[in-house]
Amino acid sequence: MSYEQITAEPIAGALGAEISGVDLSKGLGNQLFQEIHDALMAHQVIFFRDQEISPSEHVAFARHFGSLQVHPFTPNLDDHPEVLILESKKDARSSANQWHSDVTFAQEPPLGSILLSRICPEHGGDTMWANMYDAYDALSPSMKRYLDGMTAVHSADGASFEKLHTDDQSKQDDIQDARQTMNEVEHPVVRTHPVTGRKALYVNAIFTERLRSVPRRESKMVLDYLVDHIKTPEFSCRFRWQKNSIAFWDNRCTQHYAIADYGDSHRLMHRVTINGDRPV
Repeated sequence: MSYEQITAEPIAGALGAEISGVDLSKGLGNQLFQEIHDALMAHQVIFFRDQEISPSEHVAFARHFGSLQVHPFTPNLDDHPEVLILESKKDARSSANQWHSDVTFAQEPPLGSILLSRICPEHGGDTMWANMYDAYDALSPSMKRYLDGMTAVHSADGASFEKLHTDDQSKQDDIQDARQTMNEVEHPVVRTHPVTGRKALYVNAIFTERLRSVPRRESKMVLDYLVDHIKTPEFSCRFRWQKNSIAFWDNRCTQHYAIADYGDSHRLMHRVTINGDRPV
């Protein structure tokens, strides 16, 4: 695919490309927006280096792609509630070091997220993404037939959001109370991407509780297999963060894993999440 204003350089065979030729602090015209959108559809996760943008500019960039989510459990900026604060330090570590898609416990999970690095560890702290088109395509024909039309139950019960609020017991209590009132949701095990039309595997280790309408033992065995299958290295790419780097991923056809290999070093990320364009 050729572009007039940007260059997209793939970083791995499965997915991921680094984008150059754009300063995100200056806003997007129609042509630039379309090229970035097309690059995201083609590569599933795209990366930008040296983007010194403010929270307002971060939000403005994301709004080109849809309305924005205010996460129900994650800390955010007071003056920009759409900007999530993802911070890891000695006494408050991130728990995102599992393969997952974001917020699949919602009836309309996010379209995607735009993650900006504010403070990086000197070593470690990479993030990996996995291609869920490839994960589906690599299944055997018999497994595809078995999963066709099947749904899975998702909930927030398996996520440790309380760890993000170690200094705020009242917030931890609020999260516990919210869990009691949240309903489980169902999504197809294999979803069809609304733009590309491709099929993607859509279960994950954190939020997918069980398969619907099969015995629990069978459900556990199949989910364990699928969650392990997703970890296949050939489906993945790995990104080395630098200060002011950005990752923009399509949550509908990828999963990601934040590698927690940086000890007690300080890591601070800001994330803006784009609402889903329709129910799965």
